[in-house]
Amino acid sequence: MKCPFCHHEDTQVIDTRVSEEGDTIRRRRRCAHCDKRFTTYERIELSMPVIVKKNGSRADFDPSKLRASLMLALRKRPVSAEAVDNAIHRIEEKLLSTGAREVISGHIGELVMRELKRLDKIAYIRFASVYKSFEDVAEFQDAIAEVGRERKAPAK
Repeated sequence: MKCPFCHHEDTQVIDTRVSEEGDTIRRRRRCAHCDKRFTTYERIELSMPVIVKKNGSRADFDPSKLRASLMLALRKRPVSAEAVDNAIHRIEEKLLSTGAREVISGHIGELVMRELKRLDKIAYIRFASVYKSFEDVAEFQDAIAEVGRERKAPAK
């Protein structure tokens, strides 16, 4: 680690501590050349895949867009913020676990639909109507019937 004061490359670690959350390591260092001390932090850096949109353009994954989509579908529905956070976390974990560097936007849409179906059936229908571009009442009825069949199915 290069000293931020004299730019000498020989520094020593004096103290190492793990944060309370366990996701950061704090290291206290001393420069062997100028004897000044400084602190560095180590954090895990996970890179989310790049999103490939329908038109072929690419965009960085943005969890705030994911949250906005979920919140729009869940507007005025009795779903806790914690449940939404957990859904976002599950979607992010699924994206990271693929190991893919790029993911098509449609895959994220399917993951969102799956989570909404788990959280709130009405929100699922709202999202599906836009995501699947319903064009008539019959498509709404089919989606509602699908949710109804799942609800009536015996638990395994």
